[in-house]
Amino acid sequence: MDIFNGRLPLVSATSLLFFSKGGGTQQLIHKLKYKGKKEIGGYLGKLLGSELNNSILFNLADAIVPVPLHPQKEHKRGYNQSLIISDGMASRMHAHVFRDLLYRKTYTSSQTKKSRYERWENVKDTFEIKKGKRLEGKHIILVDDVITTGATLEACGSKLLEIPGIRLSIASLAYV
Repeated sequence: MDIFNGRLPLVSATSLLFFSKGGGTQQLIHKLKYKGKKEIGGYLGKLLGSELNNSILFNLADAIVPVPLHPQKEHKRGYNQSLIISDGMASRMHAHVFRDLLYRKTYTSSQTKKSRYERWENVKDTFEIKKGKRLEGKHIILVDDVITTGATLEACGSKLLEIPGIRLSIASLAYV
């Protein structure tokens, strides 16, 4: 995925679906994020996990790390869609979900109406790591629902790359 070239040193990056405005993928993601349809994330996460399990670039990953929501946003929504996707993936792969490794220390506004630069400014110092030593030297798959500009994944990935010796990959349900 060229969007991360020169921004993050990745093993690989992939998305299950293509997101186009008004398309079926947009409808699925909207239902997952805003209509409480968690089962969509679990189902698509299983499909993504099955695909990745058949890929030499992903099938030996040690850990799956969902992009975290701020606790306030997660409480309001009732769940973290990236965690639901990650759990679905893990059910088809040999990797464990580390739901507490990465956390969002700052509440940020929605990214949906922001430019690429504004998105990066909005998230650049937002994430922290807890107990990263346990994943030193491991291959981590960072998971999000949708890749638009890549700003959130870049901010998370940059923080994860502070862990000595990790190899980082990215997976999402959809790519805009």
